[in-house]
Parts: sequence; structure tokens; C-alpha cells
Amino acid sequence: MSEPLLQARGLSCARGGMAVLQGVNFDLAAGEALVLRGPNGAGKTTLLRCVAGLQPPLAGQLIGADDQVAYAGHSDGIKPTLTVTENLEFWAGVYGGAGIDAALRGFDLMGLCDRPAQSLSAGQKRRLGLARLLVTNRPVWALDEPTVSLDVASVGLFAQAVTDHLSNGGAALLATHIDLGLDARVLELSPFRATRHEGAFDDEAFL
Repeated sequence: MSEPLLQARGLSCARGGMAVLQGVNFDLAAGEALVLRGPNGAGKTTLLRCVAGLQPPLAGQLIGADDQVAYAGHSDGIKPTLTVTENLEFWAGVYGGAGIDAALRGFDLMGLCDRPAQSLSAGQKRRLGLARLLVTNRPVWALDEPTVSLDVASVGLFAQAVTDHLSNGGAALLATHIDLGLDARVLELSPFRATRHEGAFDDEAFL
């Protein structure tokens, strides 16, 4: 059996100086999707940010995460004054990824190539933000509620992009309430929640 693309061993994560998760363990192999589940405040966003390298873990190890993870969070991560094409070319340059044609086609952006991002609708901006994943050449996608602002057709485009990524040997770790039709394992985070002090701030937007 091949080595997993990503492994968490005894991982503990914090947000705003407060422990959120303790002792998280999982493996993520090529071709696998792992869906994070739990109530608001369970730590889904915090774990994904930790996996993406946006914040260090309190304890434990992330094995295989260095320069392997592409992250799509609540922000679309686009530059408003650049066109759709320029945004994707910018991110392809940052990641040293491939050309942008597949990303444009995959998220139905061909007709919007020359439009400044600031003139796009919320759904179009979201599609552009997700299209960044296709120019990264990174095998692990960490996805935090990726279908927000997407209509049914666009959710279908995204689900196909994830399916293709898995078929090509990639992997996905995602928090979503939408059934994307993936053959995915589920990691329930409730058992890993850190002990919280009474009155502690509890808002999934920050956890």
C-alpha cells in the first residue's frame, strides 16, 4: 500500500489562543475524500486552517502537508481589479502550476475571461476562487464549505472537479453540508473537542 498523502497524528489545534481540538488522527490516501462533520464550533475550520499551514498546531504532527495542500476557505481569494484570466494566471505563477485553460473550462468561466473580478456575481466569484485549485498542482485539497454561493449547476461543476482530482491521484479534506455524490469517508470531530471553559466564545465562523 502506498504512503498516505496526508497524516494527522495526535493533532491539537487552537483558535484565538483557545484549544479547540485535541488528539485528532487520520490518514488521507491518494484518491480519497474525507468529510469533516460536527456541530457549529466543532473545529472544522480550525482543523482545515491548520492542515493548510495557516496556523501551527498546538501539539501533534501533520505528515505530508508541506507544499502539498491547496486551501479554499470562506474567502474567495481573488484580486478584484484583475480579470478572471489575470487572477488565474497570478495563482498559477504563485504555485508554479499548469496553464489555466482547464480551470476556465472546468468552472464555466470561458465567457468571463476578460471581466474584472469585482464585476462578477457572488456565485461567479466563488467559481473563480475554486478554479484556483486546478492551477496549483497540489495533491491535497482542503476545502471549507466550498459550495457557499453556488447554484445547483455550479455545485455540479465543483463536484466533478473534485471527482476528477481524486481520479487523478489527488485527495480532498472538506467540510460541507452538501452531498456532492462522492464516495467519501467521514471524520466526526465531536470526540476530539477540547474541554472548553464555561462562557468561552463559540462561533463556527472563527472555529
